[in-house]
Amino acid sequence: QTSYTDKGEKPQRGRFIHFHSITFWVGNAKQAASYYCNKMGFEELAYRGLETGSREVVSHVVKQDKIVFVFSSALNPGNEEMGEHLVKHGDGVKDVAFEVEDCDFIVQKAKERGAVVVKEPWVEQDKFGKVKFAVIQTYGDTTHTLIEKLNYKGLFLPGFHPPLFKDPLLPKLPSTKLSFVDHVVGNQPDLQMVPVAEWYQKNLLFHRFWSVDDKQLHTEFSALRSIVVTNYEETIKMPINEPAPGKKKSQIQ
Repeated sequence: QTSYTDKGEKPQRGRFIHFHSITFWVGNAKQAASYYCNKMGFEELAYRGLETGSREVVSHVVKQDKIVFVFSSALNPGNEEMGEHLVKHGDGVKDVAFEVEDCDFIVQKAKERGAVVVKEPWVEQDKFGKVKFAVIQTYGDTTHTLIEKLNYKGLFLPGFHPPLFKDPLLPKLPSTKLSFVDHVVGNQPDLQMVPVAEWYQKNLLFHRFWSVDDKQLHTEFSALRSIVVTNYEETIKMPINEPAPGKKKSQIQ
């Protein structure tokens, strides 16, 4: 186990604040959101769908303290991007969003260092204010959306409305006392941990926070290696794991 004290130089601009939200692409967004509310202590926060003018994708947003999950499904059968993702991965995380300061600067620097920008910065607004977004590709089919709130006062993001339906069961259920997202793990194929960790260090100016190898993280049958990368302020932690040889498959295979 290794802890690191060298954060590298402080980025002159473009601060990463915290995890904003995690978006899951699922077969049934309404059912997934309902499950997290009924079983895991979340509550409905916001909605975007046919009733709000979104004709292709429906999204149910749920919240618990500082944790925000977005469950999105295609509304039409011909949605190739979401359909192929579901066939390949099943219900799963598509995007891990970070709230940032100076989105333009972060994107420009990442692009200069070779990062793939899926969507250049753009602004959305409604009566509650403006939000700037950009999307960067990370490992596999996963993306990071950068979100910069420009004095935005709405309940989630522009285009989202209050939930259409409040589940009457939820107030009667006990609290589960989950408070915030501590870390989001990216499990990699063998030999991809170091290149992916270095991608964060190079493109987002994250630094190594902690690492552990298979001598420490193993059972008789299963083992893995991990490098945790984090932003300068250490408010966002991303462990990058890879399998290590054992008698049986690694716990992440």
